[in-house]
Formats: sequence, structure tokens, C-alpha cells
Amino acid sequence: MNPYIGHSSQIGGVEEHRLVGGKGDGMRIYEVNNTKGLEMVICPDRNGDIARLRYRGINLSYFSPCGYVAPAYYESRGNSWLKSFTAGFLTTCGLQAVGTPCVDGGEELPLHGSIANLPCEHSYWEEDDSRILIHTLTKDEVIFGRKLVLSRTVEISKMSGEFAVHDEIHNTGDRREPIEILYHMNMGYPLLDEDSIVKIPAKEVIPRDDHAAQDLKNWMRMETPAAGYQERCYYHRFDRREGRASIFQPKLGIGLEIRFDSEKLDGFVEWKMMGIRDYVLGLECGNCYPDGRDVMRRTGMLKFLEPDEKIQYDVQVLLSEKQ
Repeated sequence: MNPYIGHSSQIGGVEEHRLVGGKGDGMRIYEVNNTKGLEMVICPDRNGDIARLRYRGINLSYFSPCGYVAPAYYESRGNSWLKSFTAGFLTTCGLQAVGTPCVDGGEELPLHGSIANLPCEHSYWEEDDSRILIHTLTKDEVIFGRKLVLSRTVEISKMSGEFAVHDEIHNTGDRREPIEILYHMNMGYPLLDEDSIVKIPAKEVIPRDDHAAQDLKNWMRMETPAAGYQERCYYHRFDRREGRASIFQPKLGIGLEIRFDSEKLDGFVEWKMMGIRDYVLGLECGNCYPDGRDVMRRTGMLKFLEPDEKIQYDVQVLLSEKQ
């Protein structure tokens, strides 16, 4: 108990709210303040994804023109996922599919799957002297089909600008299931601009297509917003188990670093999109590349979960004022 304050929320903690108006009307959100300058908004009605991220009052993430979009507006066809792509700091892609719409195993799969547009079955938060824990559970289960459960804990330090996403995926069905996941983490202005310093210490950088290949030498250089900009994607392969990617804004003296297990999450994607209002850098670790599940199956990169099998994925984010 702190004798200087009345209510604990005076200096930090978690507050639960509902949005009013627009396509986000009625959505539950958790507003988190760790007392050390880290603020985030977590959406239990969108798989426990992270809609906003700030540090020392500075915005770090990209918020798309879609804004907040409730799950009821989601259309699971083709590229319709883009109509409800809030982006935010984290949008989870999967679990049945990541990337290009395709048909695989007789199943028609939409862009990036449906998990990000599913409301959690259950969510709650707790805290102690050193951390805040947001727990969510999302069920991607259908009759005559896949039965996958994502249990998530977002662990936020109360001692520093650091947090982590801990996910466990459980195959609760009776058949072997393909499993894809991509942590679509989106950097935005003012953290992101033409002066941002991006570092990804990979052993190899592979352009996704010919368009990206034309500018391969500039994969790490950000640009000013440009009309008609066509996205460029680069795949980064690491030669050590701990994968890392960072961005630093020298004008603001602030940055972040992402850390992950590059053996379990072996498909890191840099999404460089320098468009007007569509100005975002994706630093995205996943267990596949976003080329469609059919392509991942053909290349041998597709992962599977046996009945009752579980797998754990962890992503750590460190915010700092040092490069």
C-alpha cells in the first residue's frame, strides 16, 4: 500500500472500457499503464491483440484507416481481411492460414486467417509488485473441422519498458491440424519516418518478389510517404537461435527491439509500406512466410499439431531511449 495515493489507478495499472461509436462500438479494451512510461491498449474482443503502444507519451505503432473494427464486421473471403485490419502494434495472423488467399487441402483460406477477428472466450488481468498480466483465451473451433485454442498472456513489466507475449496453441480436436501464426507487429509515426534506423542482424535477406528485389540494397532505409507506393517485403533468415529486430528514432531518442526464438518462429518478414496514410513498417516473426498455406506445404515449411498437442511461442519487446 502506497500512503501517498488514494486509488491504485492514480499512477498506473489496468482499466477496462467499452468503445462507443463507429465500427468499434461495444468493443472491450484494456488500457494498461505500467508506471514507467509504457502504455498500451489490448483488445479482448480481437484475440487479445495490442491496438496501441506508447512510450513516454510517444506513439510507436501504426493505426490503420479502418480504426477499431468489431468482429461482427469481419468477412472471411479473399482479401476482405483488409477491411478490418486495425493493425495497431500487434495483429495476430493465423491460425489456419497466413498470407495470400489460397485453397489448400480442399479448404478455401482467406488472407491471414481469422484469429485476429475472433473475440476471446475469457479474459482477465492481474498484477503484483513487478508485473501486470493480461490473460486471454480464444477458440478457433468449428464443427467438422479444426479445433484450435489460443491461450495468451501479455506480461508487462512494472520495472522497465518491457513486455512479452506468451502464446500456447492447443489442438483440442481428434485430427492432425496445420498450424500457422504470424505476429504482425506494426511500427508507425513518429517512431517511423525517413530517419528511423532499422536493424535486423540476419545472415540472409530474401526479397519476396521482383519488385522488392529491385530495391534490395535499401531494405533497411525508410522513406518519406509516397503516393502510389507498392509494398516491399523481405524475408530475413537468422544464423542464431535468438532472432532480433529493432527500430530507433534519433530525433526522439526512442526505440524498440523485438526478440524471439528464430528456430520455432523461423519465418521473419519485414513489410515495408511507405504510402501516404498507409505508412507502416511491419517487423513480423512467424512460423511461416505469408505466401499462402499451399506454398508452405509444397516447400515443407508448413507446421502441424497432433491431436491434444500443444506448442508455445514467445515474443519479447524492449522499449528504450538507447540505440
